[in-house]
Amino acid sequence: MSSTNTLTIRICSCNSDQSVISCNDEPLSLNAGLSTGALIAILACIVILLVIVVLFVALRREKKEPLIVFEEEDIRENIITYDDEGGGEEDTEAFDIATLQNPDGINGFIPRKDIKPEYQYSPRDLGIRPAPNSVDVDDFINTRIHEADSDPTAPPYDSIQIYGYEGRGSVAGSLSSLESASTDSDLDYDYLQNWGPRFKKLADLYGSKDTYEDDS
Repeated sequence: MSSTNTLTIRICSCNSDQSVISCNDEPLSLNAGLSTGALIAILACIVILLVIVVLFVALRREKKEPLIVFEEEDIRENIITYDDEGGGEEDTEAFDIATLQNPDGINGFIPRKDIKPEYQYSPRDLGIRPAPNSVDVDDFINTRIHEADSDPTAPPYDSIQIYGYEGRGSVAGSLSSLESASTDSDLDYDYLQNWGPRFKKLADLYGSKDTYEDDS
């Protein structure tokens, strides 16, 4: 990759007025090839390119494979492999998006529900004193009961209670007519004897006292 050429240079001596005094022909040898620095730079570039190619191939081989290995044509929206451990978050296609959509938000309108804010009373506003480190349990409970009874914001709230009283002034009237006016002894169940043998047991149970006395 190198060659040697011969360059002839004539060296002449001149005066101050540029007149030539004498000239001599001397041969000078020059190398027309690449220098050592250029060769080193070219080799360094080649090595860097080789290193980049090797790293790229190594990274492609070490790329993680999917946890669920199956062919694309086997994917179904209603067929899911249930015996896998982990990897569920990577499955972003095996589901029906129509089922997961909110029917209220399909048309882009979601009803607004405004709730009026309520003032939250703090224990300081209600006059509730924090419990000290060491207190009498009896006094502590009684104090808390008194504070709860005196709290106007705690349920049940005071309101007028209207009850439908029975009797005088009631639309339904009195229910005393439902009370039995006679005892069991005043009732006559002898007609059960005429119902036939199927009701004989019932007739014996509700028969009159005379029937029991006759049987005895």
